Amino acid sequence: MMLLQTTHAAAQRPGIIHRLAAAACRVVQLAFRQSIFRPFALIFLGVLLAGCAGPAPQRNNAALQKIVIDSGQRTELVMTAMSLLNTRYRYGGSSPEEGFDCSGLVAYVVDSVANKRLPHNTASLAQISHPVHKDELEAGDLVFFNTQHQPHSHVGIYVGDGLFVNAPSSGGRVRIDALDSRYFARRFDGAGTFFTE
Repeated sequence: MMLLQTTHAAAQRPGIIHRLAAAACRVVQLAFRQSIFRPFALIFLGVLLAGCAGPAPQRNNAALQKIVIDSGQRTELVMTAMSLLNTRYRYGGSSPEEGFDCSGLVAYVVDSVANKRLPHNTASLAQISHPVHKDELEAGDLVFFNTQHQPHSHVGIYVGDGLFVNAPSSGGRVRIDALDSRYFARRFDGAGTFFTE
C-alpha cells in the first residue's frame, strides 16, 4: 500500500500524464479495498509502472558485447534521432511504424546509422556502453535516468546543448527534453557512449 501512496503522491503534479497516473492510482487503491480485485490490481499496477524500460535484461552477461561506432557517425546518429521526433510512444516498440519505447528508439537509430544490433533494454544498453562523465557528453552519446526507482530505467540520445531525444511514456511521442529540467535533473543516472575517441 505504501508503493501505491508514493505513486499517487508523485502523480499529483500538474499535466495530463500525471492526472492520468493519479486516476489510475485511485482505481488501484479502490481495487485493493475490494479483496476480490487484488490480483487484478497487482497486474494493473505492474503494467502501469512498466514504463519504457523494455524487455528484461539478458541474464547471460557474456552475451552482451561492447559496441563501437566510428565517431564520424555522431552527426548522422543525431540527425536520424531528430527525424523521428513526434513518432508515437509504444511499449516494446522499435520502429517508426509501430512506435518506440525509449530503448527501442535508441536501438533503431543505432542500427539504422551504424548497422549495430543493440539489446532492447535500458540496463543492458548501460552495460554495453562506455561510461562518460556528464560534463564530457557529446552529441550521439546516451543519457540514462532512474525513472522507476530502478537504475537505468530510461534512456535518451544526447543531441548537444543540454538536450536529448527520447520516447518518454505511454500516450506520449518522441520528443526533446532538457537534462536540467526539473523532472530529468533529479533522475539523471549516468551517461555512456558507443563512439571511439
